[in-house]
Amino acid sequence: MKHYRENNPGSAGCIYLFHLVVALFTITLFFIPIQTSRAETSTSQIKEENIMTLTLTSPSFSHNDMIPSKYTCDNQDISPALSWSGVPDHTKSLVLIVDDPDAPDPAAPKMTWVHWVLYNIPPEVNGLPENVPANELPAGTLQGINDWKRTGYGGPCPPIGIHRYFHKLYALDTVLPDLKHPTKSALEKAMQGHIIMQTELIGRYQRGHHK
Repeated sequence: MKHYRENNPGSAGCIYLFHLVVALFTITLFFIPIQTSRAETSTSQIKEENIMTLTLTSPSFSHNDMIPSKYTCDNQDISPALSWSGVPDHTKSLVLIVDDPDAPDPAAPKMTWVHWVLYNIPPEVNGLPENVPANELPAGTLQGINDWKRTGYGGPCPPIGIHRYFHKLYALDTVLPDLKHPTKSALEKAMQGHIIMQTELIGRYQRGHHK
């Protein structure tokens, strides 16, 4: 063997190169999972931040609490005060949609009834006052139509059972064009691909259950 190596000096170099390649390959395999794990962790953190940062609240009811009758067809039927925080810095506009997925009967829902549609709310705005009239909406805000075929707020008026009312806030990366009083579905179509972040506040209501 000694004679072979002495007469084949290239073989030692080949063996050394082979071991070097194996070592480098092993090191690469060791670091790839670490980098992948870090990337997955980073992505997970970003997604979690996107879900948790934007918040929507009301001084009139808590999440999953009963909505006072003042804001329903059983009483004054005015819009509740809403406030939000955590709007991303690169947001260009906000959208607010209020709807009821339990219509007409929560035991056998057949449709989602739309109560309020607002879009192009300026991102620097952090809420809406109670009973906000159309002419006092934040500058630039546009309205869509609800399922009473009119603009503005229409309060809960469930025919049977306890219904849920989803107050949904979306942060968009664009200012939408004037959609000429769109329906909720038309607005959602225009929003596709532009939603940065979203959140919701759920209130519940049952006729006869006055708070």
